Amino acid sequence: SSSLTEAKEFVKRLRRQTDLCNMVKTVRALLNNNSTVTVLRSGLHAIFSEKSLDVTKDLFQEKFRNPKKQQKNIQLKCLKNFISSLISSTDIRDLLSSLSSDLQTFVIKPSKSKEAFKEQASDFMLKWNLLLSNVGKILTINRTDSFG
Repeated sequence: SSSLTEAKEFVKRLRRQTDLCNMVKTVRALLNNNSTVTVLRSGLHAIFSEKSLDVTKDLFQEKFRNPKKQQKNIQLKCLKNFISSLISSTDIRDLLSSLSSDLQTFVIKPSKSKEAFKEQASDFMLKWNLLLSNVGKILTINRTDSFG
């Protein structure tokens, strides 16, 4: 039974790796297309200028949990940094490195203990996924041209 469990885990990891490889291939092709990157950047900038993410920003405010400790909107900072580094012919490794640097700065370094890190990392991932879902939804509804 332990071999079966290990085999199932191996298959999950292999699927995840295959999905990531396919996603990287797609993103590389898109990053090499100047017009696609330009349209995507303008769509993402429009989301911020139109304040379409205000509802999401409100969810990041931790005023209901602890009024003294306001969330710093680190997910929005990471997204803005990602958008600013998104230019045509950018290597995907550079984008991932930029995101990794932000995670190091905002999530990993501020953690005082293993438990604090787990809590911060979990909180970041939950809110990052929510933010990206909302960005995707807004782009789908309002900016279909941003999907190239």
